[in-house]
Amino acid sequence: MCGIVGIVARGGSVDPDLLERATQSLAHRGPDDSGTVIIRENVPEPVEIGLGNRRLAILDLSPLGHQPMHDSETGNWIAYNGEIYNFRQIREALEREGASFRGHSDTEVLLRAYGRWGESCLAKLRGMFGFAIWDAQRHKLFLARDPMGIKPLYHFASERYFLFASELRTLLGTGHVPRSLDRAGLLNYLTFGSAYDPVTLVEGISSLPPGHSLTWESGKLTEKMYWDLGSTQQACSHNVPASNAERQRVEDELHAELAESIRMRMVSDVPVGVFLSGGIDSSTVTGILSRSGERLNTFSIVFREAAYSEAEYSRLVARTFNTEHHELLVSQGDALAAIAPALGAMDQPTVDGLNTYFVSRQARAAGIKVVLSGLGGDELYAGYSTFHNIPRMERFLQIWNIFPKAFQRCVSGAVGRVLSDTDQSRKLSALATENGNLIHPYFLSRMVFTPQQRAALLSSIGSLELDRSRAALGECVSRAMSLDPINRVSYLESRCYMLNTLLRDTDMMSMAHGLEVRVPLIDHLLAEKLIALPGAWKIDRQTPKPMLVGALRGSLPERVIHRPKRGFTLPFEHWLKDELQEEVEATLGKVAAGPLSKILNAAAVESVWKDFQHGRTSWSRPWSLYVLERWCELHSITA
Repeated sequence: MCGIVGIVARGGSVDPDLLERATQSLAHRGPDDSGTVIIRENVPEPVEIGLGNRRLAILDLSPLGHQPMHDSETGNWIAYNGEIYNFRQIREALEREGASFRGHSDTEVLLRAYGRWGESCLAKLRGMFGFAIWDAQRHKLFLARDPMGIKPLYHFASERYFLFASELRTLLGTGHVPRSLDRAGLLNYLTFGSAYDPVTLVEGISSLPPGHSLTWESGKLTEKMYWDLGSTQQACSHNVPASNAERQRVEDELHAELAESIRMRMVSDVPVGVFLSGGIDSSTVTGILSRSGERLNTFSIVFREAAYSEAEYSRLVARTFNTEHHELLVSQGDALAAIAPALGAMDQPTVDGLNTYFVSRQARAAGIKVVLSGLGGDELYAGYSTFHNIPRMERFLQIWNIFPKAFQRCVSGAVGRVLSDTDQSRKLSALATENGNLIHPYFLSRMVFTPQQRAALLSSIGSLELDRSRAALGECVSRAMSLDPINRVSYLESRCYMLNTLLRDTDMMSMAHGLEVRVPLIDHLLAEKLIALPGAWKIDRQTPKPMLVGALRGSLPERVIHRPKRGFTLPFEHWLKDELQEEVEATLGKVAAGPLSKILNAAAVESVWKDFQHGRTSWSRPWSLYVLERWCELHSITA
C-alpha cells in the first residue's frame, strides 16, 4: 500500500525538487520507503515523465519491492498503490509463459503482467489499486483504478502538464493547479456531504472513476470503462427460491466465496487485525477469520454516551470468537483535540470520517499495519432501510406522475403547509415537488440539504455547474435501471454513497496513520455474484441481511443478528451542543469574511445553525458547513 504521484511535461522538463516534494507530501501513506525517477523520451516528441512513490511495506519487505519499479525486459516503469490479492496465481501463469522475477512483490507481478498482456491484464486482477505505468514501447502513460473504487486516483491536465496522484492535496501542492472551488463539486457536497466522482471540490482536478483506465499519449487523454458492477448480470427468471434446498445451496456457495475473499485478504508479510463494531458485517469477517486457529486482534471505539456505544456487542463477538480485543474510549475532549489533525487529513471535505480516524489511530498505535473491515455489507447485502423505502418511493412516483402538474402543485403546496419543519418532512415535500429534478428518489434518501435549502445557501449557481454535478448521477441511474428494484438500490448505494463517502473516508483517514484497510465483503467477483441474485432473496421481515446471515448459518450470536440497527457514528448530536458548540458556532459565524463569502449566504448558514439548536435539523447539516469552511481555509480554496 502506497501513495503515488506523477508529472508529465511536454516540450519541457520535470523539476526534480518539485517531484521530490510532491512525493514527500504522501509520506503518511507510505512511511517505509521513498523513490522517484524521471524518464526522458524524444519519440514522437520531447517529453519528461516523473514518477514518485511512498511505500507502506506489506508484501516483500526487502528492497526488491522498491518503487518506482523498472521492467528491464520492456523498459516500462510503474508507480503503484494497492494490493493484488491473487498476485501469486498471476505470477505462476506468467512463469509458465517464461517470465522470471527478482523479488516477491505484487508490484513486480503487476508490472510484468502489463508487459506481457497489456491493458487486458486488468481483467485478471483481484484487489484494490490505483497505478500508473509508463509504456516505453508505445510511448504512453497508462493509469487504472480498481473495479470497486477502493483506492483513489486523481488527475489534472493543462497545456504543458499532466499530473496524477493518490491525493488531491498533492496535486495542489505542485503549484500547477489553481486553488479554485469547483462549483459542481460544491453542489454535490451540499447535497450529499461529499463530492461525487469524477467531480472534486477543486476546479480542474478529476477523480478517475472505479473500473476505469486513463491513457495519456502525446497530450491526448482517453478514458475507458473496463468493468462495472452489474454489467455481467444475467437476467433472473424468478424472484424467489424454488425450494429451501436451492436457497441453502446458494447460501453455501456464498459462504465459500466469502471465506475465499477473506482468506485472500490475509495475504501479508505483517500482522493483520480487524475493525469490530459488533454488527453483522464486521462480526462475519471476525467469525470466518477465527477459524484459522490464530488469535485475532480486533479494534473498536466506545463512548461514555451509552446511546452511541456498541461496546456491548463488540465485546460479545470478541468473547464468542476469542479475539485479543482493543477498545478506544473517545470523549468530547478527544474529538475536539482531533478536529485539527483530522481536517488536515481530509483530502476532500466530508460530513463523515472522524470515526475512522480514531479507530485507525488506535490500530496503528498497537503496531498493526493492515486491518480488515466489514465495509460494504449494508450496500451489497441489503442492510439499509433504503432497500425497503426506495422501491416504495419509485412506486409512489409512478402513480404520482400520472396526475396533471397543476394538481401536483396544489397537493404539494398543501402538504408543505401541513408538515412540520423537520429534515424528514423537507425530504417528503421534495419528493412531491422536485421529483422531476431528483433524477431518482434514491438520491433524496442520501440528501444532506434539499434543493430548496441548497438554493438558499448559495448566492448563485449556473446551469452548467448544475448539469455537471448531476451527470454522474444520471449515468448511475441509467446503468441501474436494468436491475430489479432491490438490486437497483444496491447498485446506487455502491456507486454513490459507498464509493464517495465510505470508501473515500476510509482510505484517507486510515492512510493518515499509515494503515491499510482491506474490505473483503466487496470483492468485485463476489459483488458480481451477489447482484446477479434476485433482489427478493435479500429482504426478509424477520432477519436482517438474510443472505449474509444464512451464509454464516449458526455462527453469529443471535443478539448480534437482531440488535437495533446503528451506524458507525460519533455522538455529534450531543457534542455540538456541548464542548464542540463554541468551535463550530465561531467558524460558521465567520462565513461572511471567509473563502466562500462570494458564494455562501451567511444568513442561510446562520439559519442552519439555529435550526439545529432548536431541534429542527440534525447535526450533519451544520457540521457539513463547518467542515467545508475549515477545509477551504486550510487549503486556501476560494470560490
